[in-house]
Amino acid sequence: MSKTEARARIEKLKKEINHHRYLYHVLDKQEISEAALDSLKHELYALEQEYPEFITPDSPTQRIGGKPLDKFRKVAHQVRQWSFNDAFDEQEILDFDKRICKILSDLEEPVAGSLDYTAELKIDGLHVVLTYEKGVFIRGATRGDGKIGEDVTQNLKTIESIPLKLNREVSIIVEGEVFMSKDVFDRLNKTREKNGEPLFANPRNAAAGAIRQLDSQVVKERQLGCFIYDLSRADEIETPETQADELELLDGLGFRVNKNWKLLSKIEEVFDFHNFWYKNKDKENYWIDGVVLKLNKRKWQELVGYTGKAPRWAIAYKFPAEQVTTTVEDIRIQIGRTGALTPVAHLKPVIVAGSKVSRATLHNQDEIERLGVRIGDTVIIQKAGDIIPEVVSVVTGLRTGKEKRFEMPEKCPFCNSPVIRKEGEVAFYCPNKNCFAVELRKLSHSVSKKAFNVDGLGPNKVKQLAEEGLISNLADIFELKKGDLEVLERFGEKSADNLLESIEKAKKINLARFVYALGIRHVGEETAITLGEKFSSLENIKKASLEELEAAEDIGPKVAESIFDYFRNEENLELVEKMLKAGVEISQDAKVSRKLDGLSFVLTGSLESYGREEAKEAIRNLGGQMSSSISKNTDYLIAGENPGSKFQKAQELGVKILSEKEFLEMIG
Repeated sequence: MSKTEARARIEKLKKEINHHRYLYHVLDKQEISEAALDSLKHELYALEQEYPEFITPDSPTQRIGGKPLDKFRKVAHQVRQWSFNDAFDEQEILDFDKRICKILSDLEEPVAGSLDYTAELKIDGLHVVLTYEKGVFIRGATRGDGKIGEDVTQNLKTIESIPLKLNREVSIIVEGEVFMSKDVFDRLNKTREKNGEPLFANPRNAAAGAIRQLDSQVVKERQLGCFIYDLSRADEIETPETQADELELLDGLGFRVNKNWKLLSKIEEVFDFHNFWYKNKDKENYWIDGVVLKLNKRKWQELVGYTGKAPRWAIAYKFPAEQVTTTVEDIRIQIGRTGALTPVAHLKPVIVAGSKVSRATLHNQDEIERLGVRIGDTVIIQKAGDIIPEVVSVVTGLRTGKEKRFEMPEKCPFCNSPVIRKEGEVAFYCPNKNCFAVELRKLSHSVSKKAFNVDGLGPNKVKQLAEEGLISNLADIFELKKGDLEVLERFGEKSADNLLESIEKAKKINLARFVYALGIRHVGEETAITLGEKFSSLENIKKASLEELEAAEDIGPKVAESIFDYFRNEENLELVEKMLKAGVEISQDAKVSRKLDGLSFVLTGSLESYGREEAKEAIRNLGGQMSSSISKNTDYLIAGENPGSKFQKAQELGVKILSEKEFLEMIG
C-alpha cells in the first residue's frame, strides 16, 4: 500500500467509524455489531502506527491518550468435572427455567413464585481443579475428559492469585478459570512478533499454552490470573446452602472471586445482566464470552441433577457470534466432485472467534448479487464455533471506486469447457466428464473415510498419482503396484508398503459405503445406506427399475433418476466391473438387532463414548435411521457436549431429547 492509498484509506475509516459512533452513542441506533466496529478501529490504529504522519487530533484513535518437568502425570479427579450446555437466545433461557420448574414440580418440591439464580461472568480461560488439605494447596489439575486430568501443580503455584495457604485450615476442592489479562497478552504477542515467533490467536490459547509448559519459569513470566467460582467438595466445613453463599465463602477463604456476579430473583433479570456485559465486556482486562446462570439453592441443584455431560441446573448464556471486518482480496472458483462451481472469497487474514480466517464461501452468483460483494470490498464476516466463515454484509461506505464486480466464468477455469446452468438450479456446472479437477475431487471423495477409507491417500497424494499418470479412475487405485509408488517423490519403500496395505484393507467394503464411494449425483451417505438396506446387493440396485427406486424410503424422483441413469451408463458399469476384478469385495452388513427399527435419530454436540460416525453406525446396525436435520418426524435427538441449534429446534417441535447416558442405555 502506497502512502497515498494509506492516507485515503485512513480518511475513509475515520469517516465510517465516526458515522457509526454517532449512530450508537448519540442516536442510540446500531447498523453493525460492536465487534465489527472494533475491527475497523483496529485497522485504523494499525495504519496510523505504520504512517504516524497521518494521525490527526480528530481521529477516533485519539479519544483516549522450579526445575522443568519431563512430562505431566495423569491424575484422577475426586469430583467429576462437568461442562455447561450453551444457550444463544432469550427463548432458550426461558425454556431452561421451565425445565427446572417442571423437574422440581414432578418431585413435588414446593416452588413459591420465581426461582432464584446467580448470574456470573463466563471467563474465557482454562478450567482448573485445585485441592487443599488442611488449608494448604497440594495439587492442581486440568479438566481433561472430566474424569482424568493432568497434574499441573508446579505451574499453578506460579499464579499469584492462587493462594498457597487459605485463611482457614480446611480440606476442600475448588474449581476455577485460569486466564491471561489482555495487556499481558498484547505484550506477549509483540515480543513474539519481534522474535519472529507465531502469534497467539487469543488470551485463552495463550493461557492454555502456558499451563502446558513443562518449565514453570516460563509460566511465571506469563503472569496468569485465576478466578475461583465453585466449591466442589468441603470435608471440614458446612456446605453453603446457596450458590451466593458459596461465592462469599470462597472469597473469605482467600480466593480471587470475580466480583461481577449478581443474585437474580426471576429469570427475566438475566437478560438485562447479559446485555449489560455484552456491551461492557471489553472494559474488563480479561476476555468474557458469556454469562453462566446457576440455580441458587444448593438443595435444588442436587435434586435437578445432571445429564451425561452437564448440570441441568446451570447453563452458559453465550454472547453473539464474533464479527470482524476484513477485505476481499479476490474471488476464486472452487470445483466439486459433481462439477459444481463455487465462488470462494479470499480474504485478508483476520482472527475471528479465536481462529485465523482467510477464506469464506459465497455459495453462488445469486448470493454474491444479494450481498453486493465486490473484489476489494471491506466486508463483515462472522464465525461461530466450527461453522464455516460467512460474509454478513458489505461496508459500502469504505468503497474507493476501484472495487471490481465478479461474474461467474463462461468457461471452466480448470478445463476450459463452457459452463452450464441447469434450469431451476442456482449452481453453475462444468459438463466435461473428463475435467481433471472434477476427477480429482471424485477420487478424493471415493477414498475418504465414509467411502473406501484408504488411510494415507489424501487429496495431495491423489493429485500426485493422477499427475504421474498412475490413476485416472477409482479402479486404477486398486491395481497399483509397489514398483509404481516407490520411485515417486516423497515415496519410499516403507510408505509404498503402507499405502498398498491400506488399499488392500479397503478392498473389503459393505454395500452402502461402496455405493457412496461411486459418487452418484444426489446420493449422499444416508441415501446409500437406504439403497443397501432396500436392495441387499449391487446387482439388485443395478437391475432396479425407476419405479422400484422411487418406492424406496426417502428417495424422490430426482434421486431415483440419477441412480437409474448411473447404472445404465456403460462407462460406469465398466468401472464397477474393473473394481471387482481388481479384488474389491462388497458385503451387506447384517443387523444384529432390530430394536431401533422404525426410529429416526439426529445427533448434535460431541459424545464421550462414541465418535459421531461410530454413533451413527451403531444406530443403523440396530435398525434405526439417521438424519442430519430436525423435523416433526424425528423420534429422538441425541444431545452431546456443546449442542448446536438443533437442540433448540427439538425443544420447539417437542422431539424427545436423549443425553449420552440415556442413549447408551437405549442401545444396551
